[in-house]
Amino acid sequence: MIIDIIGDIHGYADKLVGLLLQLGYVHNGECFIPPAGHRSLFIGDLIDRGSQQVATLEIVFAMLDADVADAVMGNHEYNALAFATPNPDSPTQYLRSHNDVHTRQHEAFLAELPFGSESHQYWLQRLYEIPLWIETDYACFVHACWDVDSMAVLMPLLTDNNCLTPYGLIATAKEDTTQFEALERVLKGVETPLPDGLVMVDKEGTERSRVRVRWWLDELESRTLHEISRAPSSAMAQIPKDAMAENIDFALKTHKPVFVGHYWLTGMPEPLSQQVACTDYSAAVDSGYLTCYQLDTEQPLPLQASNFIQYRHDENIHINP
Repeated sequence: MIIDIIGDIHGYADKLVGLLLQLGYVHNGECFIPPAGHRSLFIGDLIDRGSQQVATLEIVFAMLDADVADAVMGNHEYNALAFATPNPDSPTQYLRSHNDVHTRQHEAFLAELPFGSESHQYWLQRLYEIPLWIETDYACFVHACWDVDSMAVLMPLLTDNNCLTPYGLIATAKEDTTQFEALERVLKGVETPLPDGLVMVDKEGTERSRVRVRWWLDELESRTLHEISRAPSSAMAQIPKDAMAENIDFALKTHKPVFVGHYWLTGMPEPLSQQVACTDYSAAVDSGYLTCYQLDTEQPLPLQASNFIQYRHDENIHINP
């Protein structure tokens, strides 16, 4: 079996259609059907940013319903649920605040699915059907980080197939709790504090006192922040070159290959390490490409750059074949 692991789509349905056709999928009038011996797996962040939110969801969920694909939840799906769910501790507020930054992040999604509408509620309920992670005999799939310790914290809040429950959404949305930190690890990655008093401004304009790190590297705490950070060089310019990582407390506890999205990579795709591969190559910007890794379940390792496929054509693709 070949698993076509497809990176973050972010509402770019035309790119998704183009990639599926390039991979040999055929639309049967109801959904895209893979070539014989293939199956898709979507690595999360189906929504936000692009102008084809509903089309993207319809394509993906038609494939899920036909049992020719699987998916894991991204932080954008989680955020959409939290943005729409009242906070039981403060009924006039939501689990994810409706400040200007968050509202702007959800703008494309809510432009097609007006807040509180029947269609909005329908798709939110469908998002609950996507598990936070999938583990098989041959590989592990998660949006941002395969952290079994965080997963153990989350499991009491999930269904038997690792889907988020409404109670789990509420529990993981409470900041400064172990459940919140565990969810952050799985869906957003590993972070470490910046040296005292220093902050960075991210691409959304938010000031941050922590930096995301490349958790797939070995010996994280013996390296400098500049060696392990996943942040723009402009943001890191204010961080001393000799500043060391602290309090990471992470180890990759599996011998299987791990597949993630989330990280907005650029350039020609290649594995992040001997064991980890990312399929997010910034499809949500004009210069980025929707990317797939074709995993042979009979020989999952070694990971190989030649197994990546990108949709790079610029011609217009009709969403409805």
